[in-house]
Amino acid sequence: MIKVSKSRKVFNVFNYTFLALLAFTTLYPFIYTLSMSLSTTRAATEVGLHLYPKEVSVMAYQMVFKNKDIVVSYGNTLFRTIVGTVMGLLVTTLFAYALSRKEMPNRKFYTAVILFTMLFNGGKIPTYLVLKSLGLLDNIWVYVLPNLISAYNVIVARSFFQSLPAELHESASIDGAGEFTIFFKIIIPLSMPIIMTLALWMAVFHWNAWYDAMMYMTDNAKITVQCLLQRIIQENNSELISQGIVNPDAMQYTTETVKSATIIVSILPILAFYPFVQKYFIKGVMLGAVKG
Repeated sequence: MIKVSKSRKVFNVFNYTFLALLAFTTLYPFIYTLSMSLSTTRAATEVGLHLYPKEVSVMAYQMVFKNKDIVVSYGNTLFRTIVGTVMGLLVTTLFAYALSRKEMPNRKFYTAVILFTMLFNGGKIPTYLVLKSLGLLDNIWVYVLPNLISAYNVIVARSFFQSLPAELHESASIDGAGEFTIFFKIIIPLSMPIIMTLALWMAVFHWNAWYDAMMYMTDNAKITVQCLLQRIIQENNSELISQGIVNPDAMQYTTETVKSATIIVSILPILAFYPFVQKYFIKGVMLGAVKG
């Protein structure tokens, strides 16, 4: 049995204590939000900060789910998340792989163009006019097509592809494989860590996005769940005022319980998805940081 020194024991105690506090600090906001969403308005007003609901109530969730558009908006968000992630991965990896090949003509120029978009954009009004001219207003594809490529994702994927041995491409070329065969049958299977990392980033982005639904959608049947939940909170405020509940404190905490319920409803799918890609996420970030 290996004898542990006293200084090592002290370090372990300090280290475990620090990690436990860090974990609690990370988890507490979620636990508090869940507790608030399951509390009655009176309990939320009187108890304040707590780890579990003093008086359990699902009234906040009833307010959220009584809206008939919630199922449709969930479907729109799922469509956006799945289709946007798959198409975004395809376009991003193809572009990044091309930029990683040293023999690609004008490679530095295209890299400079993609970096330029990280610093400057066209602005809200020009973007709106372009999307209008393309017929994407009130079109569900407005969620997908303008967000196919992220400059940051391209740079991360390119760095990963550059870290792969160049001999793989050369050997496959000698055997008669074309560029698409090399990409889909050799490069992609070896790049699962970075692909799963990008998939998680893209899925979280699409699931949480609400601004484009607010800006470009007037048809309630095509809005996303995030935009709908924001409207539910606003409607809840208006309903309280119309019912004569004008006490600022009561209104604040009633709104807080509904807001907490909307947060829980919106983040549960991502929380359920994350454990399956966690190992790829950590490894992909590490490998994607390697510059070739």
